[in-house]
Amino acid sequence: MSTSTRRRRLFSAVAVAAIGSLALAACSGGSGGPQSGGSSKLTNDKIVLGLLNDQSGVYKDLSGPNSAVAIQMAIDDYKAKYGDSAVAKTIEIVQADHQNKADVANSKAQEMYDRQNADLILDVPNSAAALAVANQAKAKKKLYINVGAGTTALTGAQCNKYTFHWAYDTAVLAKGTAGTIVGEGGKSWNIVYPDYAFGQDMNKSFTTEVKGAGGSVGQSIATPFPSDNFATFITKAGDGNPQVVGTMHAGCDLINFVKQFNQSTLKGKSELAVGLMFITDIHSLGVDQFAGTQFTDPWYWNFDEQNKKWADRFKEKTNTRPSFAHAANYSAALNYLEAVQAAASDDADTIVKSLEGKKINDFFLRNGEVRAADHNVTHDVYLAKVKTKEQVKEDWDYEGITKTVPAAEAYPQPDGSCKLS
Repeated sequence: MSTSTRRRRLFSAVAVAAIGSLALAACSGGSGGPQSGGSSKLTNDKIVLGLLNDQSGVYKDLSGPNSAVAIQMAIDDYKAKYGDSAVAKTIEIVQADHQNKADVANSKAQEMYDRQNADLILDVPNSAAALAVANQAKAKKKLYINVGAGTTALTGAQCNKYTFHWAYDTAVLAKGTAGTIVGEGGKSWNIVYPDYAFGQDMNKSFTTEVKGAGGSVGQSIATPFPSDNFATFITKAGDGNPQVVGTMHAGCDLINFVKQFNQSTLKGKSELAVGLMFITDIHSLGVDQFAGTQFTDPWYWNFDEQNKKWADRFKEKTNTRPSFAHAANYSAALNYLEAVQAAASDDADTIVKSLEGKKINDFFLRNGEVRAADHNVTHDVYLAKVKTKEQVKEDWDYEGITKTVPAAEAYPQPDGSCKLS
């Protein structure tokens, strides 16, 4: 064999080997594929955001499918900001309905993390469901930002490294509402609450705040969850002629309770205090049914021009005004994507470090901070009073903000039972 022939055969073998290597790299889905931004390390070259909430039941309107719209708005804004420099070029949303059941939430979260490769799960109203997802986040070492649940256990005894609480908790709601009403003379209370994690936590937080402000709680009355018949419980709440009846329900349960309270003999005798209120609740039942009711709101769409500008965008897409849960889901998703951008990675431990201690001022979080000690996201909240029908000048503008409660005043100190490590 001549020298030239051997050289030709050697060149052909090297070329075939090189082509084979390229083919293997292209099919393997490994590091041979394109990397977002040229140097980032994203699992499967994309970000997957999981939305897990009530999409068909009592909490559908206050969050539900429209939270996916809010999250998509965050994705669009992230891409518009970074353009070709975006680390996350492909971002997907996966959704599931937890049906307000902890076992369903547990299995759906496991499926999102394991089979759908979710990098982050968002929302999860219903405290029992929220705590189930927190356990999955801890086990899978994946990010979870809760928006919709109120339980303080998420940043207390059941806190973990991978869970963050973004919008509010029951202690924050009680601080503003109960303290104000007792200070105005509503000292004797009976409390009616749904008998599951959220309601139990609300009852505890409001009882503590009422007593701390110099008031008293005669009865704490548990009701089934969900329920559409509160007549017996409302009658019982009138025992002792309390100055205030506090309802700790939410969504459709709250609407049913208020409707039946207004039809009862307690109307006009006892003031009705609402522990947790969403703008969608007022819209569903009508402003007259809630007029004069005071409550704590973590965010309001018509508070200022910054909020209204975002709310106008949301309305163009949904034909409704956003609740604070919609706004918080946007804020949480966008701040997560910003953390991914800064780290050029979706590694959960890296993102946790990036978020811990971060100070945030966006349209949702005013004077916000991701507290490193317990992952509670503190921010200013607002004391609101529902307007009368005559005071409403614009559709959906049902609230008058009477006071801004600074973050340092609204949020208690970290719970010593929280151990993140």
